[in-house]
Amino acid sequence: MREPTDVFGEWAEIGKDRGMEDSHAIAVNEMINFALKERLEIGEKFSFLDLGCGNGWVARLAVNNALCSQSIGIDGAQQMISNAQSRGGKTKYILADINTFNSPEKYDVIHSMEVLYYLENPADIVKRISDSWLNKNGRLIVGLDHYYENKDSHSWQEKIDTPMLMLKAAEWVQMFKKAGLNDVETWYSNKHADWNGTLVITGIK
Repeated sequence: MREPTDVFGEWAEIGKDRGMEDSHAIAVNEMINFALKERLEIGEKFSFLDLGCGNGWVARLAVNNALCSQSIGIDGAQQMISNAQSRGGKTKYILADINTFNSPEKYDVIHSMEVLYYLENPADIVKRISDSWLNKNGRLIVGLDHYYENKDSHSWQEKIDTPMLMLKAAEWVQMFKKAGLNDVETWYSNKHADWNGTLVITGIK
């Protein structure tokens, strides 16, 4: 099977990153609105990290918030980072292997859409985020389309020819709790008759 970063790098080269942006927009906007409404209620400046940022569209969305002091995107695909940098904005992008990356900074909001199940050990990443990447009372919010209850996603690993971890929604929730995150919540975004929706999981340090 192919490395996920190779697949996404090729997609970025042919412009499929734009399609990913469009297809994820409803769920991501719901997630971002949820997290940033909380920051507005807190009323203090916040820092933002998009884990697996693709072409950087979410990092650019976050930095437009008046309270956002810093917005960073990290991705393992060179072409995705190149696409992100070419689109400007007051954001910083980091090319790195998420599996081994250790963040030198802490953040108030960490977002990730359609990334965790591609990682070699997502439980380890979530634990590292909880232990070292989040500020106190910081929030991790994640969206996943590939999970057991979403039957449409069961064929994706074979179709795309890249490894994908298949877990039930309850297993993802348990992963967040074991990592030490508190007030873990979950819901399905953009659910309709032909689609089980994006599984959203979020918790606070």
